[in-house]
Amino acid sequence: MIEDYNAQAKAVNEDFKALTGLEFLRKTMQSKNQSPMAHLMNLRVITAQDGMAQIQGEPSEKFYNPMMRVHGGFIATLIDSALGCAVLTKMSAGVGVGTVSLSVNFVRKIEVATGSLVASGTVLHAGRTMLTAECKVADAAGVLYAHGTGTFLVYPK
Repeated sequence: MIEDYNAQAKAVNEDFKALTGLEFLRKTMQSKNQSPMAHLMNLRVITAQDGMAQIQGEPSEKFYNPMMRVHGGFIATLIDSALGCAVLTKMSAGVGVGTVSLSVNFVRKIEVATGSLVASGTVLHAGRTMLTAECKVADAAGVLYAHGTGTFLVYPK
């Protein structure tokens, strides 16, 4: 199983190096070649536009903490992914981004019964070396479950 993930990660990485961030995300949306982390965490890119990206996340019992709620790490990963994809839409080919800081605010408990959540990331500032973005996580009815912000560093691929 890990060999499949490694082969998949290598294929994704080659695309990542050759395409702009927006092109890469759009290609990812059209294929089943999600990253190993996205596969593990039940995440997928559903929208990518200039300065904005949406990630859908499926809560699962495998993410439950001892209180039988989805662990905050799942939501933090969902938010970090949406923020990272949003800022990635601003990157040219040969340029990537890395999270420098992440702030997460939890508004409601999340259980499997909550259903699919969508994290909507939006770039607030796109500088030459640093970017900032914000994210809201809501269910299909638009009910807010969490929100956050992040700062990202630009680096060569």
